[in-house]
Amino acid sequence: MTVLILSQGKYGLSKGITRYMIAMATGDLMVLVFNVIVSQIFKYNFPGSLLNYTTVCRISVFLQGLSLQLSIWFTITFTFDRFVAICCNKLKVRYCTERLANVVISIVSALNITVNIPLPFRYEPTHVLNNVQWGCRTVTGYLTSPAWAAHRWLTNISNMFLPIPLLLLLNSLTAHHILVASRARQALKSSRGGAGEMGRDPELKSRRTSIILLFTISGCFMVLSAPITVIHICVGVTQLVAFQGSNSLYVAIRVAFLLMCTSSCTNTCIYALTQRKFRKEMKNLLKYPSTLLCKPRK
Repeated sequence: MTVLILSQGKYGLSKGITRYMIAMATGDLMVLVFNVIVSQIFKYNFPGSLLNYTTVCRISVFLQGLSLQLSIWFTITFTFDRFVAICCNKLKVRYCTERLANVVISIVSALNITVNIPLPFRYEPTHVLNNVQWGCRTVTGYLTSPAWAAHRWLTNISNMFLPIPLLLLLNSLTAHHILVASRARQALKSSRGGAGEMGRDPELKSRRTSIILLFTISGCFMVLSAPITVIHICVGVTQLVAFQGSNSLYVAIRVAFLLMCTSSCTNTCIYALTQRKFRKEMKNLLKYPSTLLCKPRK
């Protein structure tokens, strides 16, 4: 629904922002499809389905890893675009455009695809039945191979250790810039005798809303992504590679994975549902779906 509404391009955002938001919504949708529906529902509830073929299983693993990374890095690229638009007046004219947004999204997608290409080769069939390969198990030597160790570190840095500091840095710089500009605006109004109107200043209200949104998205991302990051650090330090289903670590990993998948649902709500025009289009789509679907695109 979000992708459909954003594609109409009618609710006041620039084309560059719209491209980033469509990319974010698409990445989050991929997480819900491949990491939740396919991996956690179909795979375990339909043991005889096509998902248990080794080839399909390998493709599924690739799409799961790619979906998580795209969801994370599309959020970071959008945050960087907002940082440039708010804090870098000279650069934003050249950077915050639809053309450059398409280039950035394409580069980020290509890099994440490259990082995840080795994932299917991590698995081999568990058994062969009537010349058909079934199941997926980790290849022998995965834990001792230097190449796989390097890939694990690259994936962990890309998925967990780098995104949170980057988002914190970008949002902190953006919030600091907004606060400094707001203080300067308040001081200027006070010197002109307009102190009584500062509470009704739409510009200051808009800036306060921007700060709230920035810290909301940072807080949600950190709260929902921090548990899986902490677990990966603990497992890496203790070198624990196997545990039983009754172990508390297994429960912690499943809960952390649940929270990580849940984080894919927050970005669209925070950035899109807070827009009045977006909410209006969403209501129209719910009330009259055929009307919006049949509208010709410019």
